[in-house]
Amino acid sequence: MTGGPESAVLPPSLRRALGLIASLAALVVLVFGITYADDSEPGAVDARIWAVVDGVGPPWRHVAVVTDFLGEPVGAVLVVAAVVTGCLLLRGPRAAVFVVTGAGLTVGTTTLLKPVVGRTIHGDNLSYPSGHTAFLTAIALMVSLLAAGRLGLGRAVGTAFVFAAGLAAGATMGWAQVAMGSHYATDTLGGWCTALAVLPVSAWLVDRTADRLADRTTAGRPAYEPADRRTDAGRQECH
Repeated sequence: MTGGPESAVLPPSLRRALGLIASLAALVVLVFGITYADDSEPGAVDARIWAVVDGVGPPWRHVAVVTDFLGEPVGAVLVVAAVVTGCLLLRGPRAAVFVVTGAGLTVGTTTLLKPVVGRTIHGDNLSYPSGHTAFLTAIALMVSLLAAGRLGLGRAVGTAFVFAAGLAAGATMGWAQVAMGSHYATDTLGGWCTALAVLPVSAWLVDRTADRLADRTTAGRPAYEPADRRTDAGRQECH
């Protein structure tokens, strides 16, 4: 940073593409939510995927457990704290606010959707959408968005970079959740799409709020007065 206004967390070049992705992702969350509402059994796709990855043994079981920890309350707090610290070290307070806001809104959205959809697994455990998958996807999307902005990536490259990061994180956590038997595969897909839908909106809200606050601060400052004019005024007062 060079003392100027902090750059937007949602780069202008990526707004249209990510807005379209967010709209499509929201549609997927809605369709899956309606399809599996009040259901407690795996669908045909869920059963096939579960048969392949459920009950993996060491060392992959250990990898799944570690990955799962990143979405648990303690692990999530540690991840958010690490990313926020990195943002502050790079002098990006807006980015730090974005990370906290984006993570909070993403997890909050999955928490609100679960009782609305009412899908359960292993008894009464609400499962759709997967909060773990949504959280790790959100972290990857936010970090990649901030990196794309700093690197000045164009629309095509930047969109592909952000989408690939979110896909990798979502696939990793989704695999861990299915392998541990915590979620159906469609739950994890719903969590991934939830993050894709929420993050661009979160970024837009943070940018809009930060820009408005900056405008108010600028409007409240007194107009700049050249040094020679102030000197002349002082001389007139002395005379």
